[in-house]
Amino acid sequence: MIPEVRYPIFCLTILLLFSGASAAIPVYTTTYIITVNEDGSALWQIEYRTLLPGDSDLAAFDNYTRDLPAVYLPQLQDLMQRSAAQASAAAARPMSVTNVTGNAVVQTSPTGRYGVVIYTFTWSGFAEPDGTLAIGDAFAGGMYLPRENTLILRYPGGWTVRQAEPSPDDDRDGLAWYGLRSFGPGEPRVVLEKPSFPLLPAAAVIIIILGAGAGIFAYRKRRSHAGSAYEPPEPEEPAAPPLTAEEEAGLEDRILALLRAAGGELYQAEIVKSLGLPKSTISSSITGMHAKGLVVKVKKGRENLIRLAVPDS
Repeated sequence: MIPEVRYPIFCLTILLLFSGASAAIPVYTTTYIITVNEDGSALWQIEYRTLLPGDSDLAAFDNYTRDLPAVYLPQLQDLMQRSAAQASAAAARPMSVTNVTGNAVVQTSPTGRYGVVIYTFTWSGFAEPDGTLAIGDAFAGGMYLPRENTLILRYPGGWTVRQAEPSPDDDRDGLAWYGLRSFGPGEPRVVLEKPSFPLLPAAAVIIIILGAGAGIFAYRKRRSHAGSAYEPPEPEEPAAPPLTAEEEAGLEDRILALLRAAGGELYQAEIVKSLGLPKSTISSSITGMHAKGLVVKVKKGRENLIRLAVPDS
């Protein structure tokens, strides 16, 4: 049974993809990426990914692909335009949805064969630009993010996050929230601001430079009199040589095997310890696997928890 949701954007893709499919609902993941622009508009990308273990699954996905342009894409466009109209009325701000596109492909990775459907569209007036960028009033009814689903909010370069409620699960590649999660009305609520640096008079700049130089001189003088009290800094880990494509693929398979053996998730430090390779090598490989959709990185304090993107059934 597909969970009931309170905001239509997050249910249509699932309903469309299962229309006319077999009674058994396959394992799927959905990623919503919202890229906000400085003018308050936003580019939406909804990526649906499902495992296609057998020929019958592939045939069902091919049938869906054939109906996408004439059936499912117009349905998505209609729903999103109605959603924007309702949000516009609630926020008292013009909003509209345009440039709706859809595409479907079959991808093969070390974890199996997947059907991938990507919808994109532009939502004008999504955020309120008023010196800051205020995001959230377009989600007036709240929303429900099912398990294995991800919401990612990206923002323009040079802008910083002043407020984010609820707190994101990750903030390295935009603000990310992972399901299972239920958002309240107007959530996620995010306020972005663009730092401003006031110009200093030339005299003030000279004073700052002279003061910094004097501080450095005094520091060096104190260090020269410290004698044996000086403690050299700890050496940094040497940079690991880049892996070949074959070595990279082999490392990804080893990481996937470790995750499966551990029940689907491990801390990144545990993977480094188990494989006995440099931290930089493991980090680079996991970053590439995350970009391919093989794993999900979840920030846990100062550590990264690595999960299989599609757990073994």
